[in-house]
Amino acid sequence: MATTKGGWYLCELLRFFYSLFLPGLTVCGTLCICLFIILWGIRLLLQRKKASVSTSKNEKKQMVVAFFHPYCNAGGGGERVLWCALRALQKKYPEAVYVVYTGDVNVSGQQILEGAFRRFNIRLTHPVKFVFLRKRYLVEDSLYPHFTLLGQSLGSILLGWEALMQCVPDVYIDSMGYAFTLPLFKYLGGCRIGSYVHYPTISTDMLSVVKNQNVGFNNAAFITRNPLLSKVKLIYYYLFAFVYGLVGSCSDVVMVNSSWTLNHILSLWKVGNCTNIVYPPCDVQTFLEIPLRDKKTTPGHLLVSIGQFRPEKNHPLQIKAFAKLLNKKVAESLPPLKLVLIGGCRNQDDELRVNQLRRLSEDLGIQEDVEFKINIPFDELKNYLSEATIGLHTMWNEHFGIGVVECMAAGTVILAHNSGGPKLDIVVPHHGGRTGFLAESEDGYAETMAHILSMSEEKRLQIRSSARASVSRFSDQEFELAFLSSVENLFK
Repeated sequence: MATTKGGWYLCELLRFFYSLFLPGLTVCGTLCICLFIILWGIRLLLQRKKASVSTSKNEKKQMVVAFFHPYCNAGGGGERVLWCALRALQKKYPEAVYVVYTGDVNVSGQQILEGAFRRFNIRLTHPVKFVFLRKRYLVEDSLYPHFTLLGQSLGSILLGWEALMQCVPDVYIDSMGYAFTLPLFKYLGGCRIGSYVHYPTISTDMLSVVKNQNVGFNNAAFITRNPLLSKVKLIYYYLFAFVYGLVGSCSDVVMVNSSWTLNHILSLWKVGNCTNIVYPPCDVQTFLEIPLRDKKTTPGHLLVSIGQFRPEKNHPLQIKAFAKLLNKKVAESLPPLKLVLIGGCRNQDDELRVNQLRRLSEDLGIQEDVEFKINIPFDELKNYLSEATIGLHTMWNEHFGIGVVECMAAGTVILAHNSGGPKLDIVVPHHGGRTGFLAESEDGYAETMAHILSMSEEKRLQIRSSARASVSRFSDQEFELAFLSSVENLFK
């Protein structure tokens, strides 16, 4: 009896759900059609806007090429890529209109261009229109203490929408890694899409860090100690990686800056047919002018680090390793040593990070031996590199490492992290000769620095000469050729 009654209730429940199926399907279909009509209307509106922007004063249609680079006034390697790419395109396609979407609202366009010349020695041959975005705070990591990747990615969509509403280009190039803006410009803006990927937003290495419950700058200790939280974060990362792959696949042309980045992008975006390695431009020619055999004008040895003051650059490792080296210096009677950290600050978070590094130097009692140089002019950077014996780099899985190349070109003996671009592409043997050194831990860095300083000048000169000979493949000229070849399909 109970079984019969239970079966009856089940049948009634199934009948009820079946009665809702057709109305529910109708409602969903109607909503989808309405959404499609709205999006199509927006697309048509944007196409009209694009037509009005593309028409010049003499009624001739001009192609509009836009770069999405919210931090274009910063002084990092990504910004050097932006200005070299613009310079290359202006030479080949001088009739096009060039636009840069930027969030640097506290400076003028002219000041941005002057900053590019001062920091990178790059001057554009034609005008550039700057579209200033007011909502850049939406992509600041400080706004999202938790679920940072998701928050910044959703914020980039809103920032991209603001950009699209102000200017609808024919060609859209994301030169800073905001992949979630790509569908917006492709399907609503009707743009041809190019991406230059410096570093994947998420990578299989990040997944492995969470899976293995290792502490990192993007994996807090309280999560690693809790198996449940680690599992939840791992699921979140896998879902995010899936969506990241979908939005990235909207690209018509993909350029990556190293073998390491290529491997990750191919596994995530799966667009191997339109993906190429385009090594970022390094101003090697200027640094090659520094004579290798010139004596240092300062006593002792100078150790120089180049890189923006971001958490992933791991500047604390440099300071801690240097402190251990100074202890060795006392024991082994090495000559005077000085560490100079040179880099750009994008915002208040970066400035706060520099202050924390200063405090770390004080806590270790080495503040007199450590200097910080923020947003310095190019000539001053060159002077420091001309005096340096060792160039330091400590970022784990650095996508490429422009600072590493610049140090090698300037004639320093490079000591880089044993991972990513430096390991796979840069600090590799050249015609059988050593081009530098790699390390991972504090002790490893301290011991390797001591080893380099204990070498004879002639031995160091051999390494510096091999390193300098190897960097020609990272020149501005090589970048321009590879970049223009890669984006050619966007201009057909």
